[in-house]
This record gives sequence, structure tokens and C-alpha cells, in this order.
Amino acid sequence: MSEITRRTLLAAMGGLAATSPFGPAFAQGEFPNRPIRLINPWTPGGPADTVGRPVAQKASESLGQPVVMENRPGANGTIGATFVARAAPDGYTLFFSHVGPIAISPNFASGLQFDPIRDFTPITQLVSGPIVLVVRPDVPARSVPELLELAKRQPGQLSYGSVGPASTTHLAGEMLALMGKVQLLHVPYQGAAPVITDLLGGRIHFAFINFSAAIAQAQAGKLHVIAVSTPRRSVKLPDVPTVAETLPGFEVNSWYGIMGPGGLPRPIVDKLHQAFAAAIRSPEISSALEAQGFGIEATTPDQYAQKIRDDLRRWGELQRATNIRIG
Repeated sequence: MSEITRRTLLAAMGGLAATSPFGPAFAQGEFPNRPIRLINPWTPGGPADTVGRPVAQKASESLGQPVVMENRPGANGTIGATFVARAAPDGYTLFFSHVGPIAISPNFASGLQFDPIRDFTPITQLVSGPIVLVVRPDVPARSVPELLELAKRQPGQLSYGSVGPASTTHLAGEMLALMGKVQLLHVPYQGAAPVITDLLGGRIHFAFINFSAAIAQAQAGKLHVIAVSTPRRSVKLPDVPTVAETLPGFEVNSWYGIMGPGGLPRPIVDKLHQAFAAAIRSPEISSALEAQGFGIEATTPDQYAQKIRDDLRRWGELQRATNIRIG
């Protein structure tokens, strides 16, 4: 074979690889053939690490390549989201997705550099993350109807704390006020610890707070858990009703999942879904996370895509009703 003919053949083969319908990862060899980065948009040591790191390790075993969690925090999770949105759709850069940057910020924040639908490919929702509605012991309400009745008798005087503006803990209170047709006083804090401190100190009346932040105080009888924010009751608190049992349609779900950049080829999506869904369902991981209040989901890519669309609609309706904006 002449050198010219050989070069022509190699060029043609390269062109076929570049235009492979399954994407460059499949054209260049079986996926995955190198480590995968899982971008965590939150700081190390938080709830995202609690879910993400064991799942990444377990998924590594079935994928045959390391899945390395890399923290890129900032701007309510949108810095990490922007990084993944701009990555190549080859399966080697994934997003440890969360309701905040994917469904809340697109409705409440200005100047985002990504579109949550166009720029991402859903792979699986790993878990649901309920937040719990807690009241201090001297507040005469042990149910959502009783809390709403108390708020109606004291318009604008019943106060609730949150971990910051437009956080799930803030917006849960706004949704409760809107759907319950009451006026509440929002008191923002920087983190869960001062919310708990002021609840125990009698300076605020109630709060929506992460399960892990409230459960120890609740078990000690210092706070009362009267509801959970997700549509289904918590496995850990089966006797505690959902807010939706009083206000149908109420849902504040601090979920986590796995997404890739937009345009990720379906064969890669399916392989990643199989690995991550199996990881979250593994007995050692699922039991540990359920003990911390998480609900195991392991949804299909299509189910996760629908969940994101539903949440974008729900949070959009709340934004339009409250006119809350951040950034």
C-alpha cells in the first residue's frame, strides 16, 4: 500500500470515529477507559459528600474505572453546574446534581450561564432529601393544621428560620405561607446551627431544617417534628405526616442525582445509569442513607428528566407568586 493511500485510509477512519453516532468515547474504545470526574458543587464535608462519595466508590467497582469526586463550590452550586454544562459530552465529566442549581436557581437567580434542560443530560435521581418542619416545645402546635391556625390568629408574627435567602428551608416557609394562606415572618441565618440555636433559645417559633440537623434535638425532646416536606413519609419517621397530607401538592425535595453535559450519547447514559442505580441500591449504602433520612430513588433517566421539569414548574410558580430574586 502506498503512503498516500495509507494516509487517505487513516484519515477516513478518523472521520468515521469523529462522526460515530455513539460519540467520541465509543469511537475511541469501550467506555469508560479512563477515570471519571464527578463534580460536586458544594463544599467538602456536607450532605452532598455523605451521599456522593460512597456512591462514587461503589459505581467505580462496576465501571472498572475510578469515579473521583471533585468539589467546585460557590454561587449556590451554580459554579460547578456551569463547569459541567461546558464539558465535553463524553461521560468523563459528570455533575453531582442537586435541586438548588438545577431547579431553584434557574427560577430565582439572575445571570446563570447554563440552561438546566438544554445543557444537561439526566442519568438518575439517587435520593430524595426531605427537610423536616420543627417547632419549639412551647409553640402550641403539634400538626400542620394547628400551626396554620396559630399563624392565622397572629398574622405576620409567627417566625421561622432558614439557612439563607432562596434556600430550600426559606422557600419551604414561603410555600407553606402561600398554600396555607397565612402571613409568616422569615428570619434568615447563615447555616443550620444558628437556626437550631435560636429555636432552642426561643427567638423563633419554627423552622424547616435538614433532617440530620434536627433529629438529635428532636430525639432529646427539645424540638418537635410535625411534618416532612417530601410527598412520601420518611422511612426513618414513618409516623410523621407529610405537609402534603394537609396541603396537597406541597413538595420541597432536596434531592441529589447524577447528570452529564447536554448531548451525552444514550449508550453512555445507560451504562452510567446502571452503575449508579446499582450503587445507591446496594444494601450497605441504602441502609446508611435511610438512617440519615434520605429516601432511595434510583430513577431512570426519563423519570429523572420529568422530575426536573416538574420541579422547574413548581419553583417557577412560587417565584412568580412571591417575586423573590437573588443575585
